[in-house]
Amino acid sequence: MDKAQPCQMLVRICHRFERRVVFGAATRLAVSDRGRRAFKAFSPGMLPVLGAIFALLVAFVAVQVWNDFDKAKLAVATEASALRAVDVFAETLPDEQRTQLRALVNRHIEEAVNREWPEMARERLTLASLATHLVQAQRLTVSLKPQDESQRTAQREIVAALHSALDARRQRIIISQSEVGPVK
Repeated sequence: MDKAQPCQMLVRICHRFERRVVFGAATRLAVSDRGRRAFKAFSPGMLPVLGAIFALLVAFVAVQVWNDFDKAKLAVATEASALRAVDVFAETLPDEQRTQLRALVNRHIEEAVNREWPEMARERLTLASLATHLVQAQRLTVSLKPQDESQRTAQREIVAALHSALDARRQRIIISQSEVGPVK
């Protein structure tokens, strides 16, 4: 268990307790005769102001969520495009290396779908976990001995695409850990 998780849980529990206490006190005050008179005198002038503040807070939170969603979509699309580029450029490689490279890319995709995405949903995937299959694919590609110019070009492009896929994966993990700030 991550050391930060108990602290985060304690903060959330305290925050919920605080909200319930404030809500309970406001409800009790509103129910009493004296409180009802105070709310009636207070509310007509303050409701529009409080409504505007609430609307601004909701708008700021929505903008942050939309921005994070757009960044996540971009990271996923970049990773998928880079992996597709690896597959396309692998066509020029000898059969054995092409088969190995495609197998490593397929294993990475299976691991991302079956392990990484569920862990990201539970906010448990960190940058400490390596994309071993992509790293192995990079090593395999760098160790190739190109036989002609097309294979040299393909090798260069595959290394660049694998680097791009690793970077997009890193961005995807970072974005999965983002939260709406407690101030909002």
